[in-house]
Amino acid sequence: MTGASEGRARVTAGAPRGARTRMPRDERRAQLLTIAEELFASHGYHHISMDDIADRAGVGKPVLYRHFPSKLDLYLAIVDDQGERLVRAVHRTLDPFREPAPGVPAGDLDALAVDGLAVIEGIVRAYVAYARSAGRSAALLFESDVMRDPVVRARVLAPDARIAGAFADVLVRIADLDADEALVVSRTCTAVGRAAATEAVRPDGSATADDVTRLVPRLVWRGVHGMLRRPRTGSVEGGAPAGSSAGI
Repeated sequence: MTGASEGRARVTAGAPRGARTRMPRDERRAQLLTIAEELFASHGYHHISMDDIADRAGVGKPVLYRHFPSKLDLYLAIVDDQGERLVRAVHRTLDPFREPAPGVPAGDLDALAVDGLAVIEGIVRAYVAYARSAGRSAALLFESDVMRDPVVRARVLAPDARIAGAFADVLVRIADLDADEALVVSRTCTAVGRAAATEAVRPDGSATADDVTRLVPRLVWRGVHGMLRRPRTGSVEGGAPAGSSAGI
């Protein structure tokens, strides 16, 4: 048996073959995505073939190709789905800070009292929570083995760009930064969130998810805190703005 054949045998050995029954198109597509996601996450892009995916799904390759013209198209569909999950998780954290509360005029910092550390903690926590819930599939966003492909790289990094844009909107409102400066800072923070999520799910257990979500935001906050606008009243000299977290 050749090396390639042995590799394919390991992927498909013991795998339950799906009954060759007809499914509605949407159900079949969802099934193929689920199976391909598990295989790509477990074995990597280059070690999985369309034959492997079709065999695991219990369908012929023509069925698979009707839904996805190529292995790359299938992989990108999975990456997009995982990326959307990550973006939704972080946006849920940022949404309360992106618009003034009802009855609070835009720019009224005294009333706004944004807890900057809470924003950063929320972002890191959302990244880590996504990684933990996604399990091995988080590797498709955080440790993809196809990053040299420019198309894959762009799609893998697209969620971070969307998150950075949303965080920049918050920074413009709470920090002495213009839009371009806020985007630079927010991109750095999302890179930290990505790194924190990767660290939190390492199999060696060098740091727990709680450790990561407690320590990393404090490191980032030391930099961001220095850029916050100071409220006109109610501040303590040398301290943090009203409503923000200090003492770290």
